[in-house]
Amino acid sequence: MRKIFSRPHSLRDVSTHYCPGCGHGIAQRLVAEAVDSLGIRERVIGIAPVGCAVIAYDYWDFDCCEAAHGRALAVATGIKRVRPEAIVFTYQGDGDLAAIGAAETIHAANRAENLTVIFINNAVYGMTGGQMAPTTLLNQKTATTPKGRFAGNEGYPVKISEMLSLLEGVRFVERVALCSPADILKAAAAIKQAFKNQIEGVGFSLVEILSPCPTYWGLKPPEAIDWIKDEMIKTFPLGRIK
Repeated sequence: MRKIFSRPHSLRDVSTHYCPGCGHGIAQRLVAEAVDSLGIRERVIGIAPVGCAVIAYDYWDFDCCEAAHGRALAVATGIKRVRPEAIVFTYQGDGDLAAIGAAETIHAANRAENLTVIFINNAVYGMTGGQMAPTTLLNQKTATTPKGRFAGNEGYPVKISEMLSLLEGVRFVERVALCSPADILKAAAAIKQAFKNQIEGVGFSLVEILSPCPTYWGLKPPEAIDWIKDEMIKTFPLGRIK
C-alpha cells in the first residue's frame, strides 16, 4: 500500500533552505511526482535559473543545469534541439521569466519549442530582497514600491499567461495555485499534463503557479495563503487559458 506522504524517488532526502510558508517546496515535489509517475526520470533535464529556485537541483534527483538570469528558455531550446529525445523543462520565477527573460520566453513560445515551463508567480522578487516584480499587484507594497504599486508610475501587473496564449506557437497554458489541498491537486494534474504534452510532441506548454511568499509579503504563512485567495486570484484568475 502506497504511503500518502512517501517521498518521490525524484526528490532528494535533504533539508530545505526555503523560508517557512514558501510554496517552492510544494511545487518542486509536484514536479518530482509528475516525473516519477510518467517514468521519465532518466530522460528529464531541468533548467534552474537565477532566483529563489536557483538551487532546485539540490532537491531534484535527476539531471539539471543552471542558466544565467532570464536565459532558461534559451538554454532549454539549445538542449532540446541537440537532445530531442530528452524531456526538457524550465523552473522559473516571475522576475526571471517575465522581466529579464521576457524576450526569451516570448520567442521560445512563438517558435512552438517542444518544452515544458513551470512558472512560479509569487508577485515579488524573492531572492534579492523583495523588490517589485512584473507580476506585483496594484497597491502591493514591496521594497521598491513602499507605498504600493501605482499604475500611473509602475504600470500594471503583467499577465504573462494570457499574453503567451495569444501566440500561435503556444499549445497549453494553465494557471493554478498552492492555497488549498484541492488547488494543489489541480496543480499536480496541470504539471503532469504539461510534461505529457512534451512527451507526445505537442509543443510549448506552460503552467503558472500562484505561490506564497510570506517573508516579502510581510505576512504569516496562513495569512499568505488567504492573500492568494482574496487578492491575487482577482488579478490572476485560475484555470485553463489555452
